[in-house]
Amino acid sequence: MASTVPGDPYEVLGVPRGADDQTIKKSFRALARELHPDVNSHDPDAETKFKAAAEAYEILSDPRRREIYDQYGHEGLRSGGMRPNFEGFGSLNDLFGAFFGGGFGGGQSGPAQGDDAIIAVSVTLAEAAAGKTTTISFEAIDRCEECDGSGAEPGSKLSSCDRCNGSGVVEGVANSPFGQVLQRRACDACDGQGQIAESPCESCDGRGRVVRRRELEIEVPPGIDDGQRIRLGGRGHAGERGGPAGDLYVQVQVEASEQLLRDGDDLICVLDVPAPSAALGVTLEVEGLDGPVPVKVPTATQPGEIIELSGLGMPQLRRPERRGALRVVINVVIPRRLTDEQRSLNQQLADSLTDENLAAPQGLGAKLRRLLSSSR
Repeated sequence: MASTVPGDPYEVLGVPRGADDQTIKKSFRALARELHPDVNSHDPDAETKFKAAAEAYEILSDPRRREIYDQYGHEGLRSGGMRPNFEGFGSLNDLFGAFFGGGFGGGQSGPAQGDDAIIAVSVTLAEAAAGKTTTISFEAIDRCEECDGSGAEPGSKLSSCDRCNGSGVVEGVANSPFGQVLQRRACDACDGQGQIAESPCESCDGRGRVVRRRELEIEVPPGIDDGQRIRLGGRGHAGERGGPAGDLYVQVQVEASEQLLRDGDDLICVLDVPAPSAALGVTLEVEGLDGPVPVKVPTATQPGEIIELSGLGMPQLRRPERRGALRVVINVVIPRRLTDEQRSLNQQLADSLTDENLAAPQGLGAKLRRLLSSSR
């Protein structure tokens, strides 16, 4: 078998070249736990990554292999006949069993907690600000009511599994990079339960659990942000063999608003102000969370200036009585398609302007900083 290490085994395990045996072992076990199939079921490359880590550990945990690698690299190991020894392992669980004696994925005859469930719910920005009570519908694994999760038809009995003697676990010897080790795995005859139903429940085909559609009323709290989750303990999939249910996670998706942009607890909007009105000052309206909001634009307001209205932003998630600000960015609009009269009036204004009218209260650096900050 060709080397699966994509590079230096020290880099694979994240240890320095002078690392002692305890450091190497600790790093390998931590990495192996991260790659366990129960944690990385979504990662199709988990097995490849674990084999790379196992090969790196095989090299660095053996003083002779480590010495050869330090002097000659992978080529020295291959030419010396020291290839990785992973033949005979059919799956990632088999590999974990060989290295850790079944401690990661062995059979369990006792109760097992159910998996977590996740569902998405969509709300508007206004609903995220005010909070919302909504009903969600989703499919989840529930305990079979007919057999109360036993898997046996009511009135029938459960007998001890002959293959595993009621333990739910079978043992065997497997070859590993460290020689033969005892491997433990769930009994395939009773699916790790230790008992077999004489007459399997017809409602659940002996599984003890069924898939049902649930409806649940949930509270979306005020101030929640897009992508945040609400955890409902014990509302996930039912456990096995009488174990507790997992948790339900509701992932909130806050719909984008055309008028308002969220920045933490603050809201940002743009107010178009005609150039003459920006010069003279004017009161206009913007659309806030609770309806139109009057905005007083001072005399000589410049493009990109920001008017901050306190207390009109989003409520804080855990302290909804506190709210952020509504930041109004001024967009000075230059008039287009002027009539002859309007052009004449603008020309009169332009001709009457002096340096005093056009003098900026800030230097170029301050202008750039103001414009850049307003665009963030």
